[in-house]
Amino acid sequence: MPKNANDASERLLFVVDEEAAGQRLDVALAMLTGVARAQIRRWIDAGRVTHSGRPALRASQSVVAGDVLEATCPEPVAAKALPEEIPLRVLYEDADLVVVDKAAGMVVHPAPGHPSGTLVNALLHHCGDLAGVGGVLRPGIVHRLDRGTSGVMLAAKNDAAHRALARQFHDHTIDRRYQAFVRGVPRADTGKIDWPIGRHPRDRKRMSVRSRSARPALTLWRLLERYPASQQSHLEVRPETGRTHQIRVHLSSAGLPIAGDAIYGKARHDATSASAGLGRPALHAAVLGIAHPRTGQKMSFEAALPEDLQRLHTRLRESER
Repeated sequence: MPKNANDASERLLFVVDEEAAGQRLDVALAMLTGVARAQIRRWIDAGRVTHSGRPALRASQSVVAGDVLEATCPEPVAAKALPEEIPLRVLYEDADLVVVDKAAGMVVHPAPGHPSGTLVNALLHHCGDLAGVGGVLRPGIVHRLDRGTSGVMLAAKNDAAHRALARQFHDHTIDRRYQAFVRGVPRADTGKIDWPIGRHPRDRKRMSVRSRSARPALTLWRLLERYPASQQSHLEVRPETGRTHQIRVHLSSAGLPIAGDAIYGKARHDATSASAGLGRPALHAAVLGIAHPRTGQKMSFEAALPEDLQRLHTRLRESER
């Protein structure tokens, strides 16, 4: 066994002995590494564990004597996020919350591979009094957007606001409207995608509608424009639930993959299209509506399409002429 099971420079390799035989995978690895089971499960979910040469799919799968278990530890994350002077486009701010227009490419909070330069680092510098609200690594964060997604995001500035906003997201009372440019031209003007989402059965870093442990997910969409010459469309999308990668997975599964999405959209097909060179999913969080956490007043925040999606929009319209 390696001297330090949390050393990110090492790949941990174990052969299951008689003592660990018959245990669940997460229990066996916890016994062999001395790492907490919760951490082991996160490794499994992130695709960092193999079981006799195959990706481990479930923490509950059993091991037998002689099985070979291999785990790759994530890079250590700083004990706390630090303030960094990073420009922010603030849409609204008061004593309880701050609303920003997140740029595409910005990671929301520190994580393995992204210890700094995140939205959290920028908010800590901008707000000054955000530290500790909701946790040391995700202070103020109530929801998130994928790294490649631009648009409206909010953060809580105190614990009471954090609890109130988190409850609204949990209860799905938030008004969330995205704009997406997709490949494909639907015949209908509106649609509903009601397919459960869970971890992909073979690739633990992806989500899928074919997962064996899926949870209910509902996405509504409305057509904004069709571009038949380019075989693309512009949609407004409303996720009624909040599953990981929900919009990207649902639209791809419905035959309307988001342009520029290298994971779910087969972005190689964009090479000769108007979305060539976009470099990120053409997905933008355009509207976010909430009840103010202190007053209950209904509030709605909007972020215009960023420059890269505006250019794509122009190219698509020009292709129809």
